Amino acid sequence: MRYLPCLAIVGLLLSGCATSPDNPSFPVSTSEAHDDIARMQKHPVPFQRPLVVIGGFLDPDVSPPIFADYFQSISCGAKIIPVSLLLCGNMEDCRQTVIEAVDKACPDSDPIWTTEVDVVGASLGGLAGRYAAAPSQDSNHLRRLKIAHLFTISSPHSGAKIAGVIPLTGFGPELSPGSDFLKYVAQFDGTASYEIYPYVHLDDEIVGDRNAAPPGQNPYWLPSNAPLPPHMGAVLDERILADISRRLRGETPYTIPPPEPLPEYEGFQ
Repeated sequence: MRYLPCLAIVGLLLSGCATSPDNPSFPVSTSEAHDDIARMQKHPVPFQRPLVVIGGFLDPDVSPPIFADYFQSISCGAKIIPVSLLLCGNMEDCRQTVIEAVDKACPDSDPIWTTEVDVVGASLGGLAGRYAAAPSQDSNHLRRLKIAHLFTISSPHSGAKIAGVIPLTGFGPELSPGSDFLKYVAQFDGTASYEIYPYVHLDDEIVGDRNAAPPGQNPYWLPSNAPLPPHMGAVLDERILADISRRLRGETPYTIPPPEPLPEYEGFQ
């Protein structure tokens, strides 16, 4: 399984770092999460609905199959739908790519909504899932993604720090904080029927930790203990994976709502 040489190795590295919980709303250490994942893999359980795992910007279809393998390892034959956004040039492309993948894997006769799914989105994938659930801006493509639970890791819900620094093709204007696109998506958050669980590492260098949740919300944050930059470190953090896994399995999660506000001191943003 691809999970073993990738996420498992990172998990072992993390387990050698600081192990004391630092966020009162996310009280789990890296070593505890690592052991808990081993427990879940030893005792897999069914998932309530299909799971969509969406990769990030310029991800050459690496993280979706890795996540698919991982979540398959803690479930009993779950229907898992990996989605790559590599060939997408803007958020509308992302939306259609996600919806088409779900319709192909789980056809549904509803004229507007897809089959109900849970979603795990890494980086751009989290925002793509959220946008796919909102009303369409394209009268030729009215279908919407029906989500029960949306889990996002390092996702630019309120923009991306690098949007104005590094050209992001069609994504640059869309991911700039305060963009018309982000305002459009945010106006539907209050009426969304799904639950969203945004996660991030402090001092995320790509998105910015304060952009990793929709406007007016706090993400479940963690200090970065990994030998990786915070953005990628969060995607591979077993503390985050363990919390998502517990929720998907119907077990008591580690995270305690409401999310603790982000630290207000220099160095984290």
